[in-house]
Amino acid sequence: MEETTLGLFQLEDAPAVKLEDVPGFLDKLKDKLVDFAASYGIRLVLALVLLIVGFKLVGLIVKGYKKSKLYARLDPTVRSFLKSVISITLKTLLIVSAAAVMGVPMSSVFALVTSAGLTIGLALQGGLSNIAGGFVILVFKPFSVGDYICFSQYEGTVKSINLFYTKMITLDNRQITIPNSMVSNDALINNSAMNTRRVDLLFSVSYDSDLDKVRQTILRVAADDPDVRNEPAPAVLLQTQDSSALVFCSRVYCKTEKYWDVYFRMNENVKRAFDENNISIPYPQMDVHMRP
Repeated sequence: MEETTLGLFQLEDAPAVKLEDVPGFLDKLKDKLVDFAASYGIRLVLALVLLIVGFKLVGLIVKGYKKSKLYARLDPTVRSFLKSVISITLKTLLIVSAAAVMGVPMSSVFALVTSAGLTIGLALQGGLSNIAGGFVILVFKPFSVGDYICFSQYEGTVKSINLFYTKMITLDNRQITIPNSMVSNDALINNSAMNTRRVDLLFSVSYDSDLDKVRQTILRVAADDPDVRNEPAPAVLLQTQDSSALVFCSRVYCKTEKYWDVYFRMNENVKRAFDENNISIPYPQMDVHMRP
């Protein structure tokens, strides 16, 4: 009787598999799958458990750091930056440990990390420059968390400084996220660097106003303001003679955090004082001379 073979298992250079040999082949395949599951399946489960538990522990460590006495003693700028470094470092170590549990040789892991780091570094040069910019901000401290800064077209209070980005809150309560490389490589104004700040205001009055009366009225308003400092003393100067008005410049000093309070309050109170003293604020006007 002619031998029956399975064409499915027929290879060009391999002997034909007889039909009666199929159960034995399947048994061997099942044994290999069981051996694979026994050796690598347990490792895979252990690696997954390590990652799940590890990430939760990292979260607890970060929370514990935020509640520690060290966190309270650190500068606000260092706090957020160090938190980012701790979180990223611990998560990276967890991933490497999970690879070790899976049986991946450490030499291969380090070679992979090195080559991946080089590839990612070339592809993400901006990200590395952001990290370098973060270290520059941390070391030289051109500003800190809570400072009011002006940068390029942005202006606001610094909310946090992380590993890659600096976050600001504008006066109208919008959040701006700026890469650290841009902040560290460009000029900026730190309005909170000094304890006191000068408030400059301009007031226009008509040409027929008494100069001394205008000056004394503005100085009296400044003297009555509780946040205006006596030293340096307030000053009121005639800045320019405009086409239709005399423009006075008022310069008063206050604590930095009171700048906007004084700015808006002085504007309002000077307008009221002008009304009480019959000092007019002119509208733009033009004199037309008719020739006969």
